[in-house]
Amino acid sequence: MSSKHVIAAGHICLDVTPDLSSVPEGQFNALLQPGRMIKTGDIIVRTGGAVANTGLALHKLGVPVRLIGKIGDDLFGRTIQEVISGEDARLGEDLVIDPGSSTSFTIILNPPGYDRTFLHAPGANDTFYASDLPRTTLREADLFHFGYPSLMRSIYRGEGAELVSILQRARREGLTTSLDFSLPDPTSPAGQVDWPLILANSLPMVDLFLPSGEELLFLLKRDLFDTLSRDSETSILDAITPEMLTELSDRVLGYGVKVVVIKLGHRGIYLRTNRAEVWGKGGRGLEGMSPGWHDREIWAPAFKVSVSGTTGAGDSAIAGFLAGLLQGAEPETALLAASAAGACSVEEADSTSGLLTWEDTLARIQRGWEAEVQDLPADSGWRREGSDGLWIRA
Repeated sequence: MSSKHVIAAGHICLDVTPDLSSVPEGQFNALLQPGRMIKTGDIIVRTGGAVANTGLALHKLGVPVRLIGKIGDDLFGRTIQEVISGEDARLGEDLVIDPGSSTSFTIILNPPGYDRTFLHAPGANDTFYASDLPRTTLREADLFHFGYPSLMRSIYRGEGAELVSILQRARREGLTTSLDFSLPDPTSPAGQVDWPLILANSLPMVDLFLPSGEELLFLLKRDLFDTLSRDSETSILDAITPEMLTELSDRVLGYGVKVVVIKLGHRGIYLRTNRAEVWGKGGRGLEGMSPGWHDREIWAPAFKVSVSGTTGAGDSAIAGFLAGLLQGAEPETALLAASAAGACSVEEADSTSGLLTWEDTLARIQRGWEAEVQDLPADSGWRREGSDGLWIRA
């Protein structure tokens, strides 16, 4: 596996999920009334947020990783430490403990017949700063991945000044920078800030940008996001066209980002890369990359699986992509690995139990893992290439 090292930093929390599978399908809202009790099954407690989800997925794929998130000195914080250290004792060593803050948690309600609902307390995530990143730790890594700034008040306020400081700190130490988002509540303070301005300030210091299609529409085309959200018949992901992806990625690449990866759930994963002259200074994580990464547009399908849970699937997909990139795989392989890691993730209720090693992930693809059918307009310049379902646009 790759000898390059990753830091996964940013948002971390404890996910608490009651088993609501015994609730009659479509009846949860009617049962959720004041004074009533809803019987549940067992409760699942696991780590969540980009630090734990992406970090532990990278660890399972064989990538050396260090986790930097902020927790409180409380029961939930100690639980996060215990879960992470249970994977590897060294993984919990870089967590920042703030005695003055509580640990973030999310209660996930996932009843039959409804989309998931999240009750989230940001806790110590709202006090994460560039000063929480030790320079000695940064100097020992090759790639810096930061996740969920949209859920961290200290990061997005002030036109994203702290996010800029964090990315500058990583860049000064020679790291490749990677950024992921989470969709904020549109009615929350995070949903009201000027995200196009924050991205204009921060993306010039980002090498790899890895949002979902919904997140990218929210961040850059809010009016369109709001319009599509009001359509109860069609999901936002299904409404996203190839032309939208090209337009959105054009805008992102215009800031100097080298790679944009857009996660599209059941529709797969889209990749767009910048022209060769932009790749000159990309940090240690991009050293040795082949010219095959320059000026590419690729769409990988989703693999067919039996879904047990989707929480953290996007983070696992990011881990699969970064694992491929860091060991010098071509973009086609890295993108297929991203789709495969996301698919493995949803086969289990938690985000990482279903993940395989890098070698076993590739082996499952090579054995002819069936993919979802993806048809792109013939007159749009896309063509299907090979037997793995990849679509390439010249």
